[in-house]
Amino acid sequence: MFKHLKNDLPASIVVFFVALPLCLGIALASGAPLFSGVIAGIIGGVIVGSLSGSKLGVSGPAAGLAAIVLTAIGTLGSYENFLVAVVLAGIIQLIFGVLKAGVIGYYFPSSVIKGMLTGIGIIIILKQIPHFFGYDAEPEGADSFIEASGENTFSSLFHIFDHLILGSFVIGALGLVVILFWDIILSKKAKFFTIIQGPFIAVVLGIIFYLLTGSNESLAISESHLVSVPIPDDINSFLGQFSFPNFAAITNPEVWIVAFTIALVASLETLLSVEACDKLDPDKNVTPTNRELLAQGAGNIVSGLVGGLPITQVIVRSSANVQSGAKSKLSTVLHGLLLLISVILIPTLLNKIPLSVLAAILLVVGYKLAKPKLFKQMYQLGWKQFVPFIVTVVGIIFTDLLVGIGLGLGVGIIVILLKSYQNSHFLHIEDKSNGKHKIKMTLAEEVTFFNKGAILKELDSLPKDTILEINLINTRYLDNDIIEILEDFLFKAKEKNIDIKLISKRGIVENPESFIHFFNVRPKSDISLS
Repeated sequence: MFKHLKNDLPASIVVFFVALPLCLGIALASGAPLFSGVIAGIIGGVIVGSLSGSKLGVSGPAAGLAAIVLTAIGTLGSYENFLVAVVLAGIIQLIFGVLKAGVIGYYFPSSVIKGMLTGIGIIIILKQIPHFFGYDAEPEGADSFIEASGENTFSSLFHIFDHLILGSFVIGALGLVVILFWDIILSKKAKFFTIIQGPFIAVVLGIIFYLLTGSNESLAISESHLVSVPIPDDINSFLGQFSFPNFAAITNPEVWIVAFTIALVASLETLLSVEACDKLDPDKNVTPTNRELLAQGAGNIVSGLVGGLPITQVIVRSSANVQSGAKSKLSTVLHGLLLLISVILIPTLLNKIPLSVLAAILLVVGYKLAKPKLFKQMYQLGWKQFVPFIVTVVGIIFTDLLVGIGLGLGVGIIVILLKSYQNSHFLHIEDKSNGKHKIKMTLAEEVTFFNKGAILKELDSLPKDTILEINLINTRYLDNDIIEILEDFLFKAKEKNIDIKLISKRGIVENPESFIHFFNVRPKSDISLS
């Protein structure tokens, strides 16, 4: 677990700085005690991170559940009654895991997953721009188009200069310059600059700036524009921040309705984040989705028992983890421990961090998720990939995460049904023993993203020292999602000493360097092999 400490420790610090304001902001947006968000972040890091099979995924309170939580607390009468629903939601997620419901995550096309990542990136940028200038009316972590203040994502941008805080803007801009300079130039100069990350330096500069400008009329930053961690007077007041469920409410049918709602939404958001995080992972690890549901269920049970918000795997923190160079789940666990240690030992120091500096960190995260060149790449893939992608992006921006994904998925299914049909026998395995263990995989005439889960499972289960023969002679339609799976599999094949023999009407190729190049994708959205 400590094999990649030099990568995971710096990454955990960056994720900690990203997670802290999000935990607090989501709790505020949920109408829950501020500390409940921190509890959920700690449990998401330490407990879910330890139990999960995801190497880079980070769990914690999610903005997608904020509206559900806010409504549920009012409906159930108290936060303690709501915590019963969180515990029950965790138990339901355990049942989902036992029933192997995690396979659902494989049935989202890559165009929708890429649209989800891009849409979240754009939302991060749009929501953090006001914080960058010192306009902090909307809580950190909120992602809905309609904001609690009555503004929407775009209208709030027009009021930035009516609420500009010069000090916040100056240190935010300085922090952004430091992060970019560190990332683009210094990190390539010496190993030291990859161990000490730019966001950490930006936060340190932010604290120093706040302390030095406190008496300056034009540059001073008020407490309302700083991180706001609850500060206990002593150990008793610290322990007093924990809430406990009122199990007398378990007979209330409304509690069970809320529990099922949380379990379904949290599980879906987790599975989507798992799929997205695996796509970002440079090592192409495949997360066991059923184990993830079990880990999330355990986390929500514990979170509900001690007063925390519901937990899901969240892509903002996960992408920050990937971008910061994490290699294992140690980074996730360490970020949870940092949350715990910091709120106990240094809450006063944390409350000197300007929100604009944390906004600068998130702006970089958002840009890396939504680079402009990605739109060009998706357009070049063809309309069958671009339309679901752009619908997902627009849907997320103008509604919220789950609605946007639902719209993209609906369009994706319609596009696929217009182009192809589901073949009930798309995969055939033959076991032939002749020297090396030989496995023959024959793909059917029509192979779409509906077949992604089964193909991924078969490829992931191949033993070491195997000859894999992929027969595409009868395949007339091969979806881009399947080509991406095969391309990603090349990395694992080298690790497991698997020889690949590709047979198609274009000829026979042994151990291809790239499936994309073999199919001459420039790129296209799918391949016609007839």
